Amino acid sequence: MEPIFERVLLTNDDGIAAPGLAVLEQVAATLAREVWVVAPAHDQSGTSHSLSLHAPLRIETLGERRFSVQGTPADCVVLGVRHLLRDAAPDMILSGVNRGANLGVETVFSGTVGAAMTGLLLGVPSIALSQAFEDRAAVPWPTAAALAGPVIRRLSESAKGGAGWSGSACLNVNFPACAPDQAGPLTVTRQGEGLLDGIEILSRADPRTLDYHWLQISRRSRQDAADSEAAALDRRAISVTPLRFERTDDAVLDRLRDAVGAA
Repeated sequence: MEPIFERVLLTNDDGIAAPGLAVLEQVAATLAREVWVVAPAHDQSGTSHSLSLHAPLRIETLGERRFSVQGTPADCVVLGVRHLLRDAAPDMILSGVNRGANLGVETVFSGTVGAAMTGLLLGVPSIALSQAFEDRAAVPWPTAAALAGPVIRRLSESAKGGAGWSGSACLNVNFPACAPDQAGPLTVTRQGEGLLDGIEILSRADPRTLDYHWLQISRRSRQDAADSEAAALDRRAISVTPLRFERTDDAVLDRLRDAVGAA
């Protein structure tokens, strides 16, 4: 099958050695003539679109068009677009494939989604991709490996057609936790509530009796809206959700204007 891109930029938040990035590299090789990888040297999950403004960024060359960065996924996107590819911009940014789904409010924390949002900010069409799982020790990577290519081709064509999403949104794609031949159709969804229950603090003391703390996200099962990403994954469909920066709550906006008497 013919490539549809001249060049693509890949990144993730699980780090340069993550299996999901290896899957995405294989997929991207079927889509683009040039595949550029600029990914964090270490796991950067939960960094959203954080930028490193108070520390220098160092790039390590790992191979032809393959680099690791001592920074966040958003740092990687900026360095990729504005530095490494400054003379020939990528046609598409692909972020992932994340270990675990990115649903609902968790997209606010996600470095995978944050990288795609940073791509949107820089004017490059961007897609975040995540693989849901039921057992962390047995992530169904073959599902993303088999389905990501056709999904990206279809979404790229939609950007050129009537959908026109690439200038105003990035896309958040989640693959269901099943085998490739059990996956349902590509389904356009809304951002739902997701499965986030809260953020817990686990406190411990080290051998010197000094306190330290771990933050841990807790999740719960809940029935989300029928048109949400979580509901689509429950049906084993592939979800795609357009995300944007604008977060104004219009209903609260009107009530607040009435309450404070402001124009």
